[in-house]
Amino acid sequence: MELKFTKMHGAGNDFVVIDATKAPLALSTAQLQRLGDRRFGVGADQILVVEKATRPDVDFRYRIFNGASGAEVEHCGNGARCFVRYVRDHGLSDKDVVRVETVNNLLELRLQGDGRVTVNMSQPRFVPADLPFKHEGLQPRTMNGYEIWPLALPNGPTVDVALVSMGNPHAVMRVDNLNQTPVAELGPLVESHVRFPRKVNAGFMQVQSHSAIALRVYERDAGETLACGTGACAAVVAGIRLGWLGPKVNVETHGGLLTVEWAGPGADVFLTGPAVTVFEGEISL
Repeated sequence: MELKFTKMHGAGNDFVVIDATKAPLALSTAQLQRLGDRRFGVGADQILVVEKATRPDVDFRYRIFNGASGAEVEHCGNGARCFVRYVRDHGLSDKDVVRVETVNNLLELRLQGDGRVTVNMSQPRFVPADLPFKHEGLQPRTMNGYEIWPLALPNGPTVDVALVSMGNPHAVMRVDNLNQTPVAELGPLVESHVRFPRKVNAGFMQVQSHSAIALRVYERDAGETLACGTGACAAVVAGIRLGWLGPKVNVETHGGLLTVEWAGPGADVFLTGPAVTVFEGEISL
């Protein structure tokens, strides 16, 4: 089959975006992996599919597939920004605010006057079962009313993790020097730890000030990416709950700058950043 696509990125987190609003699209796992393959396909962290809404209170259905495994995943904040840019640029919507349904959530995407996009990422969740995280036999310590869990890594150190679900699971760790942190070594040990039965996104955060952090994320089934929108949200939320950060934080990633805002428990998280089209193409699958 011949498949038209658009290559996009949000702060270096890159995507293949496909329009499935005119006809249903059913790609096999192998075809999705081919799209995500950087040598034999297009190359992408995630494959984003635009579908017709299945309910009257939203504009589109937003589906996300991991570019390495082909598995459908729950959430991608950087992808959500590219989603609204795509539907506007391709004439699928003329709205500045677009509501979409994901596999487990509803999102509001807002196109800003400066070209950046703000995504209402909904409320974070903190119950271990929401990730899920098997905490039996562990004793957390509490800081500012928020639990930090000791995680003994196989053949490695014990790290302290703050647990956040942004619709997908995150384990956030604070480090003193991000450049000297062995993310490539520690990331997969956290991501695939037996206490996370569905794996986890491992975030490494360096607090620079009350309103700025640097962040690297080893993503579930993808490895380290240039930026992770839900990871940025999870890191800022954890930092706010632990008393390290204020309500609006700039997040420095290898791919660019993101801004996260959160007023605290009971409030939604807002993620703002770029959404850029790289090129249009067609591939034979």
